[in-house]
Amino acid sequence: MGFSKPPVQSLKIANKQKRKELFVAHKRASGKERHEERHRRRKEESRNPELKAARLTKNVPRTLEHKRVWDDVDDDSLGAVVDLEQLKKRRMEQVEAEERAAVEAAEKMDEDEGDDNDSMLDSDEEEDEEAREARLERQREKRAQRVPSIAPSTTSTNLDLTPTSLALKFPSLFTDEPPPEPKILVTTSLNSTLHDEAHILTTLFPNSNYVPRSSHRYGHKYSLREICKFSAERGYTAVILMKEDQKKPTGLSVVHLPKGPTFHFSISNWIEGKKLPGHGNPTNHYPELLLNNFKTPLGLLAAKLFQTMFPPRPEFEGRQVTALHNQRDYIFVRRFRYVFRDKRATEKSVVDAEGNPLKGVEAIRAGLQELGPRFTLKLRRVDKGVGRAGSEGDDAIQWEWKSKMEKDRKRFNL
Repeated sequence: MGFSKPPVQSLKIANKQKRKELFVAHKRASGKERHEERHRRRKEESRNPELKAARLTKNVPRTLEHKRVWDDVDDDSLGAVVDLEQLKKRRMEQVEAEERAAVEAAEKMDEDEGDDNDSMLDSDEEEDEEAREARLERQREKRAQRVPSIAPSTTSTNLDLTPTSLALKFPSLFTDEPPPEPKILVTTSLNSTLHDEAHILTTLFPNSNYVPRSSHRYGHKYSLREICKFSAERGYTAVILMKEDQKKPTGLSVVHLPKGPTFHFSISNWIEGKKLPGHGNPTNHYPELLLNNFKTPLGLLAAKLFQTMFPPRPEFEGRQVTALHNQRDYIFVRRFRYVFRDKRATEKSVVDAEGNPLKGVEAIRAGLQELGPRFTLKLRRVDKGVGRAGSEGDDAIQWEWKSKMEKDRKRFNL
């Protein structure tokens, strides 16, 4: 007699030993069924690869990024949770529809006034109208073919979508003039012990210096505004203030000089580069900057701040990349180096978009080596001026995080 899977009702019997045996048998039988199902599916897909492609197309995980909700408003202010790319597309479609309606109304008026026109002119107008309709139909079909990416969290940030209202509110960040060379002053709070972490930040941001704040009882305890005034007079473009709790970094305040704005971030999951497995050592080369998945007006504002803190001319011979990846309002900061090595016999060659091996690099593989540090930022507040005390007016606090913002887990601010 063959082994049979015990029914689920039998798992609720009173005898503990018997219940344990039945549960083990039930779990073993369930695993065997899944194994046989996978083996059968693998054999079918090996005979017909289209089945595997259809299964993978259908088997897309429904994560929070796919379920993300946006504000259904035509507003691009700082607190609006709107996708600026989709908003711009909707506005362009609305303008095109209005222009099309105006052209059709003008043509209708011309038709009413010119009913006595020559038949050949009428035929020419009909041909022009048919060509216009065909062109509009092709545009609609092309727009309908644009499908969103299956991994929207990896899309790069397009700062060209910055709304005019945001540029007028922060003219020091969004200026038409070429930005100056970044020069950053890194410091800490009073009585701080984060000297090593501050030195690590100076390696992350190019052209940065660390100046410790003295806590001596006879020393002058400079405020953040005094430090920013001192830095602006000496050509610095930004000030970074690290905060700590229990000898660990917990906060980061970034002041854009000379007059703000000020961004306050919380820090979590701080890991130094030397504690990462297989880490590399950074060099003094200017890195490339990757800003991923900043879509809302607030997200573009934060992305623009980080863009001004890195030189616009990366030194590619250093092969270093600094990535700031936004996902669910958490900004993951990572630093890597491109690493090239010989391809192993068991690895595949690098292929192009059509699946053909690229000529000249058949025996080369590329990878990433993390340099560190590794940490996570979360935006908490945006002040108009230098800190909360240096901001005046009703709009002194441009944006502030509140706990009620996270009641809906599918709604994000960046």
